[in-house]
Order: sequence, then C-alpha cells, then structure tokens
Amino acid sequence: MDPINVDFTHGKGDDKNSNKAVTDVYIPPKNAKVKIIVNIIITLVVGAVLYYFMLPALNFKAIEFYMFIGFLCLVYIALTAITSKVALHPEYQPYLRKHSKIPGIIIGILAVVCIIGFIIGAQIFRANSYSHLITVEEGDFAEDVAEIDFSSVPTLDSTSANNLAVRTLGNLSDMVSQFVVSQYTTQINYKSTPVRVHALAYGDFFKWLKNTKEGLPAYIIVDMTTQKSEMVRLKDGMKYSPAEYFNRNVLRHVRFNFPTYLLGEPNFEIDESGNPYWIVPIIDKTIGLFGGTDVIGAVVVNAIDGNCQVVSTSLTGETKLPTDQFVTDEKWQWIDRVYSATILNEQYNYYGKLSNGFINSLIGQEGVKVTSSGYNYLALNDDVYMYTGVTSISSDQSIIGFVLLNQRTKETKYYSVSGALEDTAQTSGEGAVQQYSYKATFPLLLNISGEPTYFMALKDSSELVKMYAMVNVKQSTIVGTGKDLTQCTENYAQELKKNGINLDIDIDSMSENDATSEKEKTKDVAGTVTEIRSVVTGGETYFYIKLDSGDAYYKVGVKDAEKVVILSVGDKATFVIDENAKGSIITAKSMK
Repeated sequence: MDPINVDFTHGKGDDKNSNKAVTDVYIPPKNAKVKIIVNIIITLVVGAVLYYFMLPALNFKAIEFYMFIGFLCLVYIALTAITSKVALHPEYQPYLRKHSKIPGIIIGILAVVCIIGFIIGAQIFRANSYSHLITVEEGDFAEDVAEIDFSSVPTLDSTSANNLAVRTLGNLSDMVSQFVVSQYTTQINYKSTPVRVHALAYGDFFKWLKNTKEGLPAYIIVDMTTQKSEMVRLKDGMKYSPAEYFNRNVLRHVRFNFPTYLLGEPNFEIDESGNPYWIVPIIDKTIGLFGGTDVIGAVVVNAIDGNCQVVSTSLTGETKLPTDQFVTDEKWQWIDRVYSATILNEQYNYYGKLSNGFINSLIGQEGVKVTSSGYNYLALNDDVYMYTGVTSISSDQSIIGFVLLNQRTKETKYYSVSGALEDTAQTSGEGAVQQYSYKATFPLLLNISGEPTYFMALKDSSELVKMYAMVNVKQSTIVGTGKDLTQCTENYAQELKKNGINLDIDIDSMSENDATSEKEKTKDVAGTVTEIRSVVTGGETYFYIKLDSGDAYYKVGVKDAEKVVILSVGDKATFVIDENAKGSIITAKSMK
C-alpha cells in the first residue's frame, strides 16, 4: 500500500492528522542531487561577491567573519526552499528541514561563540585588563613640552586646512574638472614642519573611468604654520587609494594580501622625500574575542606601485606579526600616525574609569576621570601627539590635567594642572572679540615661558582665519588676542603681567624675525591690466586679473583688496604674491 494514500473520510479532525502525516514523510523533490549542487554553487558565488565588497577578516576575533558565515548559511537555506518549491509543495518540508539542519547548527554555534566572546570580554568582568591597555606616566610640562617656537605653531585647524586645499585645487583648471579633495587627510611632521597632507579622489565614476589608468596625479600639502597650500604633482600617479573601485582600492588590496588581519582606517602620509603612502593599522582584540581594541602594527602601502610592508608597533621587538621591521626603526621614523585618535581616546578613558574596578566606575566613582569633549594635535620631537584635557567624572566645569599621546608609539604622559576646559577657553577667546562674531577653533596647548596656554584661531563665517587668541589654562579670564602671532603674544604677555605673571619673551626680536620672514615669502608683480573676470564663490567675490607683464591670472578677493572692484582695463596694478607661486592662476595676498 502506498504510504501517502490516506483515507480522508473520517471527518475534519482526521483530515488534520492526515495532513500532518503527509508533511512528516521524507519526500525529496525531483533532481534533488542536482539542486543541492546548484544551491552550493550559487551560495559560493554569493559568498565570493559578498567577500569582495564586505572584505571580512578571516579571523575569529572579527565579528564581521561570523556575520559573513551566518549570512551564507541563510542563503543556502533560502535557496533550498526556493529550488524545492516548498511553498507550493508542503510534502517537501521534511526535505527542507533535513538540508537546513547543518546550516542551522552552524548559525547556532556562531551565535553561541559570539555571546560567549562578548561575555568573557565584558568590562564588568575584565575591568583590570581594560585599564591596562595603555600605560600612563606622569609628565613635567615645562620639561617635556618645549617653549613656544613661532615657526612651528599650527595656526589652522583641519576645517580651515581643508578649505585651503579645496581652493588650491580650484585654482588649477586641469585638476578641478576631474578630481576633488578627498576626506583622507592627516596632520604630520614633514621636514620638521607641521603640515596636513590631502589625498585627491576622482570627481565621479565616469571621471574615474577616464583617469584610473594613470591614477591620481597629485596630492596637496597645507603648511599649518604659514597657511601656504601647495599642489605636489607626481611623476607617476597614485594607483592605489580608497578612491579606486576595484582591485586597486587600498583596503581591498591589503585584504587580499593579508586575509586574516583586522584592519583599521587607512591614513595618508608622505615620507621625507615626498613619496605618498597609505598607512593601514593592523588591529587586535586583546580581551576576550571582541574587546580591548589595540593596534599591533601597520601595513605600509606604496600608493604608486602598491608594494606592501608590514611594520610592528612593538617597542620590545616582541610581535605577533611576521616581520622584522618595527615602527621604532630608523627606516620608518617618518610614520606619524598608526594609532587613531579614537583608539587613544578610548583606551585612556578605560584607564581613567576602570582603574579602581567596574563597580567604582558606576558607584562612588573615586578617582574616576575621563577625557574632555575634543582633542587637537601637537608636534613634539618630530612626532605627532594627540592632546586632550582630562576632567573628573563628577565635574564638567574644569580640567584636572591633560594628556599627550604619541600617535606612533602610544607613549602617554599625564600632566596635572587645574584650569578651564577647552570649550570654556574657546568662549573666552570669542568673548574678547565678540563684536566680530568670530568662532574659535579647538585649542592647541602651548608652553609659553612655563605657562600652559590655550592657543586658538578665530575664524569668520567663511572659515577664514582672521585673528588669534591665547587663554591661560589656569585662569581663563586672562586672554590675549591679535591679528598675528606676535601681536597676540604681546597682548597675552601684557594681560599676564597685570595678574602678576611675567613672561621671559623678547617680543621686539620676535617681531623683527617675523617681519623679515614675511618679506622673504612674498614679492610684487606689477603691470597694466589687460583682462578682468569675476566670479562669486561661497558668498565671496573674486576677480581674476591679467597683466601685460605675463600670461597668468591673479586671483584677488574683494575682502583682501576692496579697490579691486574699481579696476578697469588699462589701469596699472601691483599684486603681492608668494615668491614661489607658479601656474596659470595665482592667488594674490593683496593689491597695491
């Protein structure tokens, strides 16, 4: 007797039992073996495509790895349901359950491993381990932070530097039509000068198609002290960058070379010869499976030819990485950023909150301290340090100290000093010139004759730097402002003197040096106006003027030279430009 021939003449209840009996019988669909092979092949194809774009690390410490495997299991189950047409044929449900069993078990195991991994790495159980991710030493501010050197004081923040980079690109017609300034910018020390290097990106997909063969032809350097922006053209274009769509995308290139590494966000840097590189941090999870994020090295990628070199952050020579090269080696001393500000900030907060245990971080909070709301960068001893204030968890009105964290080695020093929070200092700086409605940048910490001092630029609504301010860390009511560093420092010194603090700074000598330096940086170009054009950008009017003395157009903003609006063809004009300025469009500093 056929087992699926059931007598349905015994009423409604028997009908239900009969249907249940049917769906409990294992009946494979036609060509079941072929369908299984097809399902596996399609799953593998989906997996290959997903891996290509998702780029998960093949590492048990990567949560993306578990998500990747789990998703493929779900894909196989869905394909089995579709190819067996179980929705139309309920009798194939036993077949679906059987062939979904192994993928289901895998998903269950992955879920259990993830839950256990999170539990054994939870802060409530591993507070001591989290607090020791970073080693903090006590520092001497006057000794560790050199007294102010006006030739190396960054006067820009990242936003202003980016605006300068965009304007520099906009002055080059052959570049602006094809490329844009990318989001990848890094503050580094280049030839002992704090600068920001800006990578370019393709304007859109079609411009990528047109230019990808030659690569990105240049990058931009913005001097953070002189506010000079320069386009550096490359003999061979950068073939590897985050702007690439396929195999030359820098993260995909590194992933294919190192499939098991956990990777951080790439940083754009240049060596002392101006060669471009991508520094891709190598991440490790040091607590449990997913906790205690730390950096153990970096993959240094030559942006032109894609050559990769693995370096370690180890200071002792002990490393988990297959390399004999360390960031502390002389060959790699030019690397400035391996640890991101996010990781450094996170690790210091673990130290500040969990040193006395997890319970104490919630109840009692004895000795608990955290970083303030922002950070900035300070150049010391040819390294870049992240600066941020430290405040008590129970107070948000003042700092109890500040930390300097080396972005190359993670060396961290804490300096105990009571004073104003950075945002309080910003308010003081803005209030000193409130008639102009300027906005202060996040402060930079300076040592002025042993006095910890907040330094900040004051910007107008167009993000242009108009003035500078210095605010005493200990007494935020002591504020000095000025249109240049010399005037700002002089006014600050006078304000300190009124409060019984004398600075040992030779203002006259400093002013003379600044004036000489400024004179050497510029030159005059004179001639008769032969052509005038104008354009409005960002609410500002700019004139492009050509003289009979050359082929270049001189770009002048109305805000820099108001009389430019009354110039006519045939008038004589003199422009003040950078002595090294070249190109078909040259930005003039002023007009005489």
